[in-house]
Amino acid sequence: MGAAEAEIVLGLPDPLPADAPLAMPVQSFTEAPEPVHLPSASSGRWRRSLIMLATALLTYAGVDEMYEVLKVGGVTIIEGIVLALFAVLFAWVALSFVSGLAGFAALLRGWRDNLDLDTDGPLPAVSAKVAMLLPTYNEDPQTVLARLQATRESTDATGSGAQFDWYILSDTTDPAVWALEEKCFLALATTNTRLFYRHRPDNHARKSGNIEDWVKRFGGGYDFMVILDADSVMTGDALVRLAAAMERHPDVGLIQTLPVVVNARSLFARLQQFAGRMYGPMIAAGVAWWHGSESNYWGHNAIIRVAAFAACTGLPNLSGRKPFGGSILSHDFVEAALLRRAGWRIHMVPTLRGSYEEVPPTMLDFAARDRRWCQGNLQHAAILPAHGLHWVSRLHFLTGIGAYITAPMWLAFLVAGILISLQAQYVRPEYFPKDFSLFPVWPAQDPIRAAWVFAATMGLLIVPKLLALILVLIRRDTRLGFGGGFRAFAGLMFETLMSGLTAPVMMIFQSTAVGQIVMGQDSGWQLQHRGDGSIPFGDVARRYALPTLIGIAMATSALLVSWPLFWWMTPVVLGLVLAIPVAALTNRSTSARPALLATPEDLDPPPILARVRDIAATLPASEGEDDPLVAFRQNRPLFDLHIAGLSHHPPRARGRVDPNLALARAMVDDADYFEEIVAWLNKPEKRALMGNADLLRRVVAMPASPEHAGESH
Repeated sequence: MGAAEAEIVLGLPDPLPADAPLAMPVQSFTEAPEPVHLPSASSGRWRRSLIMLATALLTYAGVDEMYEVLKVGGVTIIEGIVLALFAVLFAWVALSFVSGLAGFAALLRGWRDNLDLDTDGPLPAVSAKVAMLLPTYNEDPQTVLARLQATRESTDATGSGAQFDWYILSDTTDPAVWALEEKCFLALATTNTRLFYRHRPDNHARKSGNIEDWVKRFGGGYDFMVILDADSVMTGDALVRLAAAMERHPDVGLIQTLPVVVNARSLFARLQQFAGRMYGPMIAAGVAWWHGSESNYWGHNAIIRVAAFAACTGLPNLSGRKPFGGSILSHDFVEAALLRRAGWRIHMVPTLRGSYEEVPPTMLDFAARDRRWCQGNLQHAAILPAHGLHWVSRLHFLTGIGAYITAPMWLAFLVAGILISLQAQYVRPEYFPKDFSLFPVWPAQDPIRAAWVFAATMGLLIVPKLLALILVLIRRDTRLGFGGGFRAFAGLMFETLMSGLTAPVMMIFQSTAVGQIVMGQDSGWQLQHRGDGSIPFGDVARRYALPTLIGIAMATSALLVSWPLFWWMTPVVLGLVLAIPVAALTNRSTSARPALLATPEDLDPPPILARVRDIAATLPASEGEDDPLVAFRQNRPLFDLHIAGLSHHPPRARGRVDPNLALARAMVDDADYFEEIVAWLNKPEKRALMGNADLLRRVVAMPASPEHAGESH
């Protein structure tokens, strides 16, 4: 295959489409543009008023009761801190509880979103052009491209496949993974003339920069785009209905689906999968009910109007140094807010089926991803004052920030509670203060009221789970999907127990992440681990040592005060002290059809998930020691494809030299045989070499060493 033929296989459209390229002007946070749409008033106002009023009343009742607990002997400084922390934390729990109640009522009444999206009727016709975008970064190409291909086949089966084009947008830096991506693409491209692959040599702005690059180069040829993650799978049915809904509603800029977690292979992942499947629909329906046209965007499994995205979401760099400055990590919230600021409606459709994703296999992997999300959400503090944002968009930012700063707040609340008890136990009280008083001041709290406050807080956390269970039990198909009512209830009890044990550990991890970010530590761009969660026990013990030591310290402090305080803190202390064995347990692999924690997708797997496994088995797999240079030398079509792809890389800026490329060039000049180059170059140098067509041609054409001279090239 020659270079011209390889260019046809690569099949990238003209970087400047016939209907002109799209620009993405950088948006200002100090000036708001004139809205392009002004959505008509809807029932959203009274819904939001109801949610906020109910949250405020619950918070007032909880804080008033907590004040009664603390005021018995007068509110000290530490008790005042506890009361302030409790007010914020209880409001956070109350808002989640009220949203859950709204979701329960909405689903019980058969509520449908404002888009009137029919999830069961005949498939509508689609005339718009839709681009399916799969950004990937050092992921396993075999499984990633299998998911994309299964999604493509499902879309073709609807009869509307001609309206969809498929893009693999690679930001991969590992040279072996880069070559394997091209090898897997080559295996699929011969049967799919609408499948395109683009590798980006400059990974600025990470995922948001990857999408921006595509919009500027190719976005002008499409009406809508669907953003996928490396673990995303979507059915053609869902995609066609989403595209048709966008066509029917020209003032809608984005529609977010509710991805269902599937393919959990460890106990930790299965707990997340069960919780998401059991409680997720009710929680999502609740927020969709009152967010309305000001819903949020989660960065994947969503359809977006390309022209609106290009005009409204050019992201500026934040001022200052990392981790708070630089490119915006959690770009999805910001993009949704900017779209809404310009007048485009943002909706979520929690009842649409056919949207799937996976979760990290272990708590450590979850915490690593969470660390990056934490930094991205804390960056949003700088965007909160931006001009022209809808107040619900600001609330999304506050919710994201609160998801992480509440962890150190809970920790501070617990520590302050221990300090209050220590003060009462060991600090001599001033029974008769300097001011005139007929009665002594006793340092005390009301234990009975404290028990009621604790019970009420637990109730706000547990009742939504029970309501979600009721929604499962009253619908026969859903009940059977969880294996029957008894198995659904048993799964809920087990998940509640395990989440109670893991929540304190996540509190420590998130508190640590917040502390690191405040101290100026950047999270970087880490590869997400997927799979069965196998971690050596020694690594588990080392990584969970801090939560364990904190748990022991808390338990010891509580015992020094009193047994009642120790028993009151047991839910937190137990999870911390048992962090290592619980982590080892949750890291273990589970069966594909478990007796407990089964979900409908376990017991009756969607055909598209089985198709992913079948396709993956046919694609080239990594052999562990594969060298990309050897692959190019032995596989001429792959080499031609790679060279064709380099023609789409932007030219090197004059005066800027890549030191890795300079080293690679020097080693090529020194080498006599091909095998020497393979042995001498490290990963960064091989990556630089793979980005230079002329130098790569020289290497592939080099003679073999005498001991390898008989091998085919």
